[in-house]
Amino acid sequence: MGTIVLGILVIAAVLSVTWYNRLIDLRNRYKNAFSQIDVQLKRRYDLIPNLVETAKGYLRHERQTLEAVIAARNQASSAAQRAAATPGDAAVMRDLAGAETALGGALGRMFALTEAYPDLKSNTTMSQLSEELTATENKVTFARQAYNDAVMAYNTGRESFPASLIAGAAGFAEARSWEIERAVERDAVRVSFA
Repeated sequence: MGTIVLGILVIAAVLSVTWYNRLIDLRNRYKNAFSQIDVQLKRRYDLIPNLVETAKGYLRHERQTLEAVIAARNQASSAAQRAAATPGDAAVMRDLAGAETALGGALGRMFALTEAYPDLKSNTTMSQLSEELTATENKVTFARQAYNDAVMAYNTGRESFPASLIAGAAGFAEARSWEIERAVERDAVRVSFA
């Protein structure tokens, strides 16, 4: 009888360790997926000041718009740094989504203004920067999808029985995916100077 109880305890311990390690693996996967987003966001944030600087000479009368782009970029950069420190945290991810929405809107207004300036549209530097920004936006989109997939796998793993018993006891909190507001998806920033 004692051997059976000991055997059951050993099996329970082995299964608990296995489920715990699986939760750690899933958590590390979504954190790694966010780090891929972070790399692309940093690249994007580095491109924006160059883009604004190039446009500044042509858009002298639109100083307020250019300043709004830089302010939105700085807010988004700060939000991304907080998200990189705690990816998956609901409040942090909500702040990042809001900051990115504001940045997208500010960039959209700036690009709309550039349509009125043929010399700016034909500027080689502006064209190259806009192409790099477009490519980076696509990379952010793909990285965001990979992150959201990793978050979904983690959340499913932590909610599944019997891993849910360990998740609650070991403090594996729910992770939040990065959701973009529907209006932003429909009205994506178009950066074409061709």
